Amino acid sequence: MRLVFDTNVIVAGLVSEGLCHELLETRLPDHAAILSRTLWDELVEKLRDKFGLAADELPLLDLYRRHATFVEPQPLKKPTGRDPDDDWVLATAIAGEAEAIVTGDGDLLALGAFQGIAILSPRQLIERLARSR
Repeated sequence: MRLVFDTNVIVAGLVSEGLCHELLETRLPDHAAILSRTLWDELVEKLRDKFGLAADELPLLDLYRRHATFVEPQPLKKPTGRDPDDDWVLATAIAGEAEAIVTGDGDLLALGAFQGIAILSPRQLIERLARSR
């Protein structure tokens, strides 16, 4: 499955144990992660500014970066959300022909889908993957 992981899911997976960590560690290798330079830069900045973590100190982050397919999204023609960063998540998903966006962002989750791309919480993704087995 082609997936875009929102920054909040990656950060949660790196800084604490739990569902997001499980997604990164055990589920990521089985799927195609889609990433853009914009999302990568946002992730590195959040880890540095909020948690004092450097990207090169996190083996799981290196695995994510190496596993991901980088795409070059185009800005959306019309802003979709209140947060401009959310539009880059959507644009990355479109550019990468993602099947789903995985996020904990309430504004994105409220959309449910965007241009045929499902928008799922980490739990919803795990449940969907379990049903498809």
